[in-house]
Amino acid sequence: MVCLNKRKMSNVKLEGEKVLLRCDFNVPLDKERKIVDDSRIQASLPTIKYLLENNASVILMSHLGRPKGEPKKDLTLKPIAEKLENLLNQKVLFADDDEVVGHRAKSISENLKPGEIMLLENVRFRKEEEKNEENFSKELASLGTIFINDAFGTAHRAHCSTTGIANHLPSAIGYLIEKEVGIMGEALNKPERPFVAILGGAKVSDKIGVIDNLIDKVDALLIGGGMAFTFLKAEGFEIGQSLLEEDKIEVAKKMIEKAEVKGVPLLLPVDVVVAKDLSNQASFEIAEIHRIPDDKIGVDIGPKTIGLFVERIRAAKTIIWNGPMGVFEIDNFSKGTKTVAEAMADNDAITIVGGGDSAAAVEKWKMSEKMHHVSTGGGASLEFLEGKILPGIDIISNE
Repeated sequence: MVCLNKRKMSNVKLEGEKVLLRCDFNVPLDKERKIVDDSRIQASLPTIKYLLENNASVILMSHLGRPKGEPKKDLTLKPIAEKLENLLNQKVLFADDDEVVGHRAKSISENLKPGEIMLLENVRFRKEEEKNEENFSKELASLGTIFINDAFGTAHRAHCSTTGIANHLPSAIGYLIEKEVGIMGEALNKPERPFVAILGGAKVSDKIGVIDNLIDKVDALLIGGGMAFTFLKAEGFEIGQSLLEEDKIEVAKKMIEKAEVKGVPLLLPVDVVVAKDLSNQASFEIAEIHRIPDDKIGVDIGPKTIGLFVERIRAAKTIIWNGPMGVFEIDNFSKGTKTVAEAMADNDAITIVGGGDSAAAVEKWKMSEKMHHVSTGGGASLEFLEGKILPGIDIISNE
């Protein structure tokens, strides 16, 4: 588990310092390169504003997409700089350097005054970034005097801009990482009970570690989404054409047995929505789990399952949710996911949405504000829930 005693930026002298701030600006863009969802940028604002208010010079770093170690103009951070200018209501100097730490970046950073802000080009334009190579870490570190990591979404990656740089500069965490680790750490270690975890999404393989870790902590575990069908197969049910990870059937059996031994209710669907194909035009019906047609795909949890899940959610005092209950992107198959989200939003419990598709779902239905916390990191929140050490936080100096 990530330690909660990392040095916080509020305990660091910032005035007159040049702060290299790693953010997560990996936001979705449309075909015109316009930002579709700016929630990750919004989440970084409290830290950026705090640094500016404390008279630091701020040098922002982030990746965007997967340029695979070479400059790609369709993945430039220029739209991010423009958005930040608008949100902060002040000039954001953009270092348009394909080599990231090039002539322009060096010149702007040297002349950057307290209270001013600049943004480096996409750090993944450099092949060294994802390999965490020393030379690029040193180049980045040469621009500033303090490193602050506030990119929770990439905290599970050991890259130059997330870990390597911390070997060369004093380091601390920003407000977002402090909030993410604080809220999720508290929920896992000292939950108000009953503590319920809801897991969904496509694959059991993505969630094995999470299930294994949570069975020791929760009072009930609800499993939906595509991954539920591997569990149902492990229980001996025929699942038609539904998603199945055949090599994970034995693992699913062991998880069911572990829950039984621990006395933790592990709730699987008792009915599902089935369809011929994954389209909004496809006809669909409700099937009990022992009557799933051979030629159909399970696409959502059914009404009886929704009722069982909602009952557990309403009684809970702490709820963690990671992964949709069905193919929520298709309206006809979104009821399970939406109803779970609504039940959480209507509960005054500690409600935590673990990033990724679950975060996209609550954003789609405008429920983010009703949740206690929506994580900005899909992969990072999963690894945190597994109890893994996140290198981008682990490397930060302790208090």
